[in-house]
Amino acid sequence: MEYGTRDDLLRHLAEAVGAVPAGHPTRVAVDGPPAAGKTTLADELAGVLRARGRHVIRATVDDFLVPRERRYARGEFSAEGCYLDAHDHGALNRVLLDPLGPGGDRRFRHAVYDHATDAVPSPPVRTAPADAVLVFDGVFLMRPELVDRWDLRVLVSVALDRTVERAVTRERRVSSRAEVERRWRERYLPAQQLYFTTVRPSDRVDVVVHNDEPQRPAWQIRRR
Repeated sequence: MEYGTRDDLLRHLAEAVGAVPAGHPTRVAVDGPPAAGKTTLADELAGVLRARGRHVIRATVDDFLVPRERRYARGEFSAEGCYLDAHDHGALNRVLLDPLGPGGDRRFRHAVYDHATDAVPSPPVRTAPADAVLVFDGVFLMRPELVDRWDLRVLVSVALDRTVERAVTRERRVSSRAEVERRWRERYLPAQQLYFTTVRPSDRVDVVVHNDEPQRPAWQIRRR
């Protein structure tokens, strides 16, 4: 276990990205429960990498959701629905991860879902430089459909009960405390527990970031 400041952590992660031996864009996964701080960490890492001169593609699993009717087919508070039905992993592989991987043509799309319209858009195809870095955050990124596509795997870990309090704070302008707690305790947290039990993501990653105290993080290097 290593301890340090936020800057120490970001420097370590940026160096880990730079050490990946890849003849194609480096695909970095930042996995973790909702409200663990993975999006913030991914944004900060992207900033550090850009400051070091890397071309960064920033994307998130939230832009690979399926339309709401399919997402909630098992019920709005179904944990199984959250884990099994919420995201289009086939599209994620097809339009983003595989094109940036070995043998890919580097022509990619960063999204297949529009939150505003609850529809599948067709954003323009872009071409990544060969030395680009994809920094991708989201839930369930070590699941079997995705795990072999990542060149560097990071798991943001936090006590699950703490994520509830963070979510209440984050969503207080749009949802009541009772609404947030119900969503977390009936859907999101049981889905995470299902994921931890079936996939054991901490056994599949390169770095585990303990983010209970974001300004004083700890991290572990895992040997896969």
